[in-house]
Amino acid sequence: MNGSNKRLEAKIYGRVQGVGFRVFVRDKARAYGLSGYARNKFFPQPHVEVVAEGPESALQTLLHYLKQGPSLARVQRVDVQWGPASGEFVGFSVG
Repeated sequence: MNGSNKRLEAKIYGRVQGVGFRVFVRDKARAYGLSGYARNKFFPQPHVEVVAEGPESALQTLLHYLKQGPSLARVQRVDVQWGPASGEFVGFSVG
């Protein structure tokens, strides 16, 4: 794992479930060589959780897409935390 890699943890709120958001994120993440996952969460309120690792520039690009989402989504808020990459992921999955 490259020491310059970072970890992005994001919670995306709004109309983001049932609109293809997780597949949208997976496709973008894979296109930029990122690893991690996107999954639906329901507590304390419905949101999509995204954890992605890779070069910071690619993560910044992914974050840009997270704030927009696919055409049917309506993103209201994105909570973000940054940290060092753990290297625990192989590929990018949808949960």
